[in-house]
Amino acid sequence: MDKFVIEGGVPLHGTVTVSGSKNAALPILFAAILLDDPFTFNNVPRLQDIKTTIKLLELLGIEVEHEEHTVKTRLGNLLPEAPYDLVRTMRASVLCLGPLLTRLGRARVSLPGGCAIGARPVDQHLKGLEQMGARFDLDGGDIIGRAHKLHGAKISFDLTTVGGTENLLMAAVLAEGETILENAAREPEVVDLANFLVSCGANIKGQGTSVIHIEGVKALHGLNYAIMPDRIEAGTFLAAAGITNGKLLLKNCPLADMETVVARLEEMGMDIRNTSDGVLASLGKTGLHGIDVKTQPYPGFPTDMQAQIMALMSIASSTSMIEERIFENRFMHVQELARMGAQIKISGHSAMIRGVPHLIGAQVMASDLRASASLVLAGLAAQGTTHIRRIYHLDRGYEKLEEKLNAVGARITRVSQ
Repeated sequence: MDKFVIEGGVPLHGTVTVSGSKNAALPILFAAILLDDPFTFNNVPRLQDIKTTIKLLELLGIEVEHEEHTVKTRLGNLLPEAPYDLVRTMRASVLCLGPLLTRLGRARVSLPGGCAIGARPVDQHLKGLEQMGARFDLDGGDIIGRAHKLHGAKISFDLTTVGGTENLLMAAVLAEGETILENAAREPEVVDLANFLVSCGANIKGQGTSVIHIEGVKALHGLNYAIMPDRIEAGTFLAAAGITNGKLLLKNCPLADMETVVARLEEMGMDIRNTSDGVLASLGKTGLHGIDVKTQPYPGFPTDMQAQIMALMSIASSTSMIEERIFENRFMHVQELARMGAQIKISGHSAMIRGVPHLIGAQVMASDLRASASLVLAGLAAQGTTHIRRIYHLDRGYEKLEEKLNAVGARITRVSQ
C-alpha cells in the first residue's frame, strides 16, 4: 500500500492539464452495453475506477481495448451478471443495471461498494425501473432484475440522484415509448451522458434541466465520443494555487461548469481569470479569508469540493462555516486536518473552521477520495513533512496527481509501504 510524503511550503507555478472526467466517463463506458457497433471513447482518464469498469465490461461480454486515454469497445456475447468482487470496490458499477435490463431483460448486480462517505441507496434506481416494468429480488447481497420489455413511464424521483438519473436515462433510450424523468439531476456529467447517447441516435430532450424526456429508439449506433474534462480535478488545482500562494494555468478547464466553485474561491480571495491560453488562478493581495458554504446538487456547491475548500478555510484569516447537505458522513477528513493544526468544530451537518496562520506537517490517513485531496492540499501548504497513508483512494479519482503537482513545483514522493 503506497503513501505520499509531501515537503510543504512551496508555491506552485506553471501549467496543468485537466484530465477527462471520472464521473462522466464511468456511466458513458457502461453505456457501451447499449451499442450495437464498435465504438471509440476518447479523453478517458487513466484511473483505478476506469480499470475496474473495463474489467466489469469484459466480464459482461464487451470486448475492450484500452490504450492511454482511448477505450475501444465491441459488443460480444452479452452476459447479465456483475460479480461482487468488482462491484464492491466501486459504487458506480450499479450503473450497468439499467443497460442490462433494457438489452437483455435480466440482470444480476451485487450491491455496490466504494468510499465510506455515507449511505447512497439504490432504491430510487429500482423504484424507477419498476415503473418501467422491471421486477426485483434481493438474493445474498445481489439485486436480481427481470423485465419482459421495459416501457416508458413518468418517473418522479423522491430526491435528486445523479446515479439514478443516469441509470434510468440509459434504460429509457431503448425502452418502448416515452419516459419522463422529473426531479432529475442536472449535473454536467449527466448532460455529458445524455449528449453521448444523442450522438448515438437516442432521442433525449431536457438534459441539464430537472425534467428530461426520452423517446425510446430501436438501436444505438455511433463512432466516437470525447469525455468532458473533470470539473472536480480542475477545482482541486484551483485550490492548490490558492493554498500555496502560487499561480497556475489550467488547460482543458471546464470553467462553464464550475461557476459556483469559482465564485466561492473568488469570495475567499482568489483571482481566477479565463484567458486565451487557459484558466489562470492565483491568490489575491488580501490573502484567504473565511466564507460560508453549503453543499447542494448542481448548480449548487458540489459535495466533491467540500473537503478541498475546507483545507483552504483552515488557513484563512477568519472563520468559515460549511454545511454538508449531500452525504451524512463526509467530515472524516476533519480529524486528520486537526492533526495538522487546523481548528475545526463539527455540529451535526455543519463544521466551523477557524483559520490558523499555518498548518504543520503530520502523519495522516485518507478516508475517501476527496478527503485524500484535501490532505494533499493541506500538505502542500504545511510547514514540514506530511505523510498521507491509504492514497489508493486518490488513484481512484485523480490521474497521476503527484506527477502533475510535482511538474509545477510540489515536492511529493510516492513511497511503497
